[in-house]
Amino acid sequence: MSIESKKPLNLSVIIFGGTSGLGQAISRHLASLGCQITVVGRSFKDQDLQENIKFKEADLTSLEYTKNLASELSANISKYDLIVFTTGIFASSSREETKEGIERDMAVSYLNRYVLLRNFLPVLSSSSTESKSANKLGFTRRVVLFGYPGNGQLGTIEDLNQEKSYSFMKAHMNTVAGNEALVKYIRLKYPEVEAVGVNPGLVKTDIRKNLTGTGIFSRMLEGVLGAFNPTPEQFAANITPSLLQPSLGDTEFINSKGKSIPGSNKFDNDYAMKYIRVSESLIEQKLGADFFTA
Repeated sequence: MSIESKKPLNLSVIIFGGTSGLGQAISRHLASLGCQITVVGRSFKDQDLQENIKFKEADLTSLEYTKNLASELSANISKYDLIVFTTGIFASSSREETKEGIERDMAVSYLNRYVLLRNFLPVLSSSSTESKSANKLGFTRRVVLFGYPGNGQLGTIEDLNQEKSYSFMKAHMNTVAGNEALVKYIRLKYPEVEAVGVNPGLVKTDIRKNLTGTGIFSRMLEGVLGAFNPTPEQFAANITPSLLQPSLGDTEFINSKGKSIPGSNKFDNDYAMKYIRVSESLIEQKLGADFFTA
């Protein structure tokens, strides 16, 4: 039974990527239920809803910037009951990299999440009992990671940065695998914090524009998707009751309707932790061995 019907909801939510697409739709829907929302992204489009949607400007393409942001936010991160990550792009047809030498999709859709969570999780874990008592709904604090878990993607673990041989599909599947690994990492290392990976399926958003551009082909593609799949607003209304369950229990991954789905075959806990270690090594290679300690 969800707690969505109880209004107003005494829950605080922070959404990374909540300024457009699925993130914006979810932030608006939760705000309509009485949640207090903070959205983190590049530009704010919900000034009309400022009463319970606040905005934090941030550029999450830079991992150094993201680390500094994580340090800044960690002081108050324990006030949030729900931490949602919808930030993401689709890899380009030709390889792109950030100024720090990280393949762009890898940086934007996965590694910035890891950098943020590495800072947040110890704080969230230590304050989880206090949070559950404070919100008075029996709601277990949780991290929600949007990706495409359960699709059998193990990633190209020997070439996460796609420097040896680039393929836009392999590059994007590296981020898909990374987010599946993050869910298992959180549940293994920080069991006091629930983690769930969401596979939204196909929804009409602009996430594909990095690959398809903004021309007629892109508009036709999104038009077709929109004709046969839910809008972001419909998706948000469908998924929210499942995200607001008092507890998710052993459920690691859910689909667009909030139903539990299995993780990818062969993606066990050992592989997930290996993926995290390789990801961390990539960051240290590009940004310095002391990145996580300085």
